[in-house]
Amino acid sequence: MSGPIGEGALDVLFRKARTYSKFQDREVRDDVLRKVWDIAVLGSTSANTLPMRIVFVKTREAKERLKPALFPGNLEKTMAAPVTAIIAMDIQFHEFVPRLFPHNPQFGELFKQPGKEEFTKSHIMRNASLQGGYFILAARAIGLDVGPMSGFDNAKVDAEFFPDGRWKSNFLCNLGYGDSATLNPRLPRLSFEEACRIV
Repeated sequence: MSGPIGEGALDVLFRKARTYSKFQDREVRDDVLRKVWDIAVLGSTSANTLPMRIVFVKTREAKERLKPALFPGNLEKTMAAPVTAIIAMDIQFHEFVPRLFPHNPQFGELFKQPGKEEFTKSHIMRNASLQGGYFILAARAIGLDVGPMSGFDNAKVDAEFFPDGRWKSNFLCNLGYGDSATLNPRLPRLSFEEACRIV
């Protein structure tokens, strides 16, 4: 186990990191997106099930396909962002369990049992969302800025990008190199005393 990360890393990941709505007119290369994945996928999930899936929307044609699903407040900034990641969930994630959890390859059968539908749905949402958080931190760690958001029509995104129904959208995340001149002051946060208990 290594020691704590440096103060500079904490600034990049948290203290000076911001949610960006506007980005520089600068390409995000495909190899950079691959690197984000290669880092984010290392984060822990329950039984290493890794249900998150991602579609990186980069081309003008793909952005036009995404456009009808966007809420008005997210339309302009998403169309202008270099990349929009659709953070999705694989409903059939359990098919990978024998490879991802080899010491108990039958574990995936648990999610197919009758009566386990709510348990499975909760597992997928919790772990894919957890991976989405890793994705945001991984992007920041390699020098990208992010603008995660939920202001869109999931059903429209799913119909357009995942018509077979296997993947389901969770949230969107714009990616690029942020325009810091457009940032507003950081919003307040809750204190430890307001939000935490030690028992």
